[in-house]
Amino acid sequence: MKQVINGITYHYDLYGNGEPLLLLHGFTGNTATWEPFKKRWGQSFQIIMVDIIGHGLTDSPADHQRYEIDQVAKDIKTLLVGLHIESLHILGYSMGGRLALSFACNYPEMLKSLILVSSSPGLRTVEERNNRIEQDERLADRIEHDGIKAFVDYWENIPLFASVKKLPAAVQETIRQERLLQKEIGLSNSLRGMGTGKQPSQWECLPKLNIPVFLLCGSEDTKFVKIAEEMQNTFPNAKRSIIEESGHMIHVEKQEVFGQIIMDWLLQVQNN
Repeated sequence: MKQVINGITYHYDLYGNGEPLLLLHGFTGNTATWEPFKKRWGQSFQIIMVDIIGHGLTDSPADHQRYEIDQVAKDIKTLLVGLHIESLHILGYSMGGRLALSFACNYPEMLKSLILVSSSPGLRTVEERNNRIEQDERLADRIEHDGIKAFVDYWENIPLFASVKKLPAAVQETIRQERLLQKEIGLSNSLRGMGTGKQPSQWECLPKLNIPVFLLCGSEDTKFVKIAEEMQNTFPNAKRSIIEESGHMIHVEKQEVFGQIIMDWLLQVQNN
């Protein structure tokens, strides 16, 4: 399905019935990220899977400012309004988690609950953000210069995804093919427009979000384990779960555990 929002054609899929559950994929992902879970989750929820700007079948505009995270959050709200959705649950993974949190901070009245997987509220200091902007700019230039295949060769071998190497070759190849379907301009402008450095810090927003929050991270993803602990101590109503023997891509590395733990938590929220 498609919806044109402020000049950008967004691709999205709907599945199932029940309270709305918006799913936001990570950097280099698309709606296929959620394919293994939609049947289970769709039994109790209406699943809304969106290709974030610059990814999948959604447009990849040339102006990187169009990718700014608050603007994209506004796009998502417009998409939801177009679907006559007034309140919902949101699950975001990594980059999608940062977008989910930005949406929650900007439109808290729409949130029933928030699930953040391997994600963060951004960087606290201007210095940290500026350093990250420089890193992301170099990576964006690399994508444009070397192309998608060379970038994917590099990206799948960074330390963040080391634990993925333990998975069967077929699973690794599925992840690789999903990444190879992306476009150079989409990924490079995503880094420039809504990278972690460009995103405003959301740490001060966390204490104001008085909704149920679920924080998931993999035990081997030590950076995000620490961030999740800090977030749990800052949110008024947050639960944290560490998935053992998993890294950053919990939804791939521990697919069955991930699918069940999300479902159990959502149903608990729904029944309270």
